[in-house]
Amino acid sequence: MASLNVGNLGEYLREQRRNAQLSLRQLADAAGVSNPYLSQIERGLRKPSAEVLQQVAKALRISAETLYVRAGILDAERDLSEVETRAAILADPTLDERQKQVLLQIYESFRKENGFGSGDTPDAVGAASAVGAVEGDAKSENDSENDSATGPRRTAG
Repeated sequence: MASLNVGNLGEYLREQRRNAQLSLRQLADAAGVSNPYLSQIERGLRKPSAEVLQQVAKALRISAETLYVRAGILDAERDLSEVETRAAILADPTLDERQKQVLLQIYESFRKENGFGSGDTPDAVGAASAVGAVEGDAKSENDSENDSATGPRRTAG
């Protein structure tokens, strides 16, 4: 029986909030949740939904997937390396937001090409459409090279 380690999630959130130099009230406002609710999450008394975790991750500018793993929503062993890679990209202070998103999209497209697409993660639909946009931009430079490199396209059905 897999139990959620909500206390560990709370400790991690508190650490990330302090690293971001935000008060509990500031983070609650930025994430769109109540101050008491966020406090209960940090103390391990509440189990937040994936939506709340995504809002908090966005406010902290960290990977939502990292929070999903910590909350037990994603399988840690299967998803940990992907989550760590995404977290490292998102945490890099030398990249602007656009560069981070493009790098994440390229990373996801390579994973899919190698058969490790994240079709079961909460943000998979958004990532897939964003990857298509990036791939479209890349094709404008070497159209024929990219088409031959990706091989036959899979279709649902």
